[in-house]
Amino acid sequence: MITGNDFYKVMCAMVPLYFAMLVAYSSVKWWKIFTPEQCSGINRFVAVFAVPVLSFHFISLNNPYQMDTKFILADTLSKVVVLVLLSLWVIFFNGSLDWLITLFSVATLPNTLVMGIPLLKAMYGDFTQSLMVQVVVLQCIIWYTLLLFLFEYRAATLLIQSKFPGSAAASITKFELDNDVISLDGRDPLRTESELDDNGRTIRVRIRRSTSSAPDQSTLSPSIAITPRASNLSNAEIFSINTPVSLLPHDASFGHADLAIGYRSGSPRLSGYASSDAYSLQPTPRASNFNELETTTATTAANTPVWSRSPVAGRIFRQNSPSFSGLKMMWDSPGKSCTQGERQGYKDVMVAGKEISFRDITKIQMPEELEADTKGAEPTIQAEMPHAFVMMRLILIVVGRKLSRNPNTYSSILGLLWSLISFKWNIGMPNLVKYSIKIISDAGLGMAMFSLGLFMALQPRIIACGTKRATMGMAIRFLSGPIIMSATSVAVGLRGVELHAAIVQAALPQGIVPFVFAREYGLHPDILSTGVIFGMLVSLPVTLLYYIFLGL
Repeated sequence: MITGNDFYKVMCAMVPLYFAMLVAYSSVKWWKIFTPEQCSGINRFVAVFAVPVLSFHFISLNNPYQMDTKFILADTLSKVVVLVLLSLWVIFFNGSLDWLITLFSVATLPNTLVMGIPLLKAMYGDFTQSLMVQVVVLQCIIWYTLLLFLFEYRAATLLIQSKFPGSAAASITKFELDNDVISLDGRDPLRTESELDDNGRTIRVRIRRSTSSAPDQSTLSPSIAITPRASNLSNAEIFSINTPVSLLPHDASFGHADLAIGYRSGSPRLSGYASSDAYSLQPTPRASNFNELETTTATTAANTPVWSRSPVAGRIFRQNSPSFSGLKMMWDSPGKSCTQGERQGYKDVMVAGKEISFRDITKIQMPEELEADTKGAEPTIQAEMPHAFVMMRLILIVVGRKLSRNPNTYSSILGLLWSLISFKWNIGMPNLVKYSIKIISDAGLGMAMFSLGLFMALQPRIIACGTKRATMGMAIRFLSGPIIMSATSVAVGLRGVELHAAIVQAALPQGIVPFVFAREYGLHPDILSTGVIFGMLVSLPVTLLYYIFLGL
């Protein structure tokens, strides 16, 4: 039975965290203390220093030789069950990879580090801290890596479909990536160069950023033909119309390049942590993504038809009209329908070296002969993929590069290694090192919540994805997740307090990392944003209800 003292202990643990979030929110929304660029600096500190050191602190103090096998098995099994069910839905019921990634993130990846450790410790005692740390270790090392793999696989598929339509990709035997290509997410413009065999089939593809130097044609063997293919991932980045003017890039003479809106220069980023933004909450609204926006660059001969598959509703567009070679089109009104002339232009548009940006492309009336929905069948041109081993090698390379540039990767691995050494031979950390880490880790938890408050204040809307999707997301997060977790926990033999802790842990708010991945790769960032912001607001009463109900 839950007593008043138990309830007070939980509130003492959680109210300070929400207070930090409220102070940050008020500092931006009402008091105007921080500018968006200043918020970016705070979030950068949290991503690069505070959270990684906090992770190292908790992981290094956990005894890996006394892990709760049943608890870990229950948590792992719940994620595997969700992944298997979603995979079966994709394979046998025409589901999509996009929704598999999003639903898996919403259902199985809660905010365990920031919310789970203090909440469960207050509810069920100190032993739950060890359980939560074990979950955090698995999330960082296994599940976030798997999620990143799925995102990169999706990005690679879109890239290959746009560059090698039809059966052109099936003959590819090797992908080569320049050293500065750390992701296929489309944030940086990419180009592909194809090496052809004697039969004119593509056998080797080099992927490079458009700012990289192209190979010297004079140094190539005459038998090797290098055919540049224009990237469908252009320099144009489109953010919310509510983005402050101060966030425009230096290229447009308005502001900070890292908080760019509109057209961004192709200049490479020089940051040593080029991908550490993947674990930070930058204050910019979401960038242009493949679900709602289509940005196409074409640099082919005017008389050569080029087919570009749009991931929006599976539509295909033909670009072969020289009369539109210098055209740049932009619809600024999301609900605007095209005139007959605009429709014809959209049908045959061909841009040589230019960029075409369509805002809210799902609202634009498509030409009847190219609209697959009106035909009742998909277009006949289907993109084939390279061999599975070739694709696997490509994805593993970019995932490895992504992880190698992220401080959270090192903090988790180093924390685990130190705990293995420390508890194996009973070696304590020197005080000089311990207190150096402690001074930052102590600030990590509060700064993480402060960063969330800044992020909330800079968003145009708390519920960004609409009421219907928000309701579905909250139901999956706070109902489906705990139900599946309770089933797998009972199946592996968890009982008593550990069972209760497992269920409450599954009802924590949405994790931050899945949202930032969704924003970076342009896949339902509005749903994950709502899960982080709105989920954080409702999670405390929801978890308290679970706590009271389970304690009856």
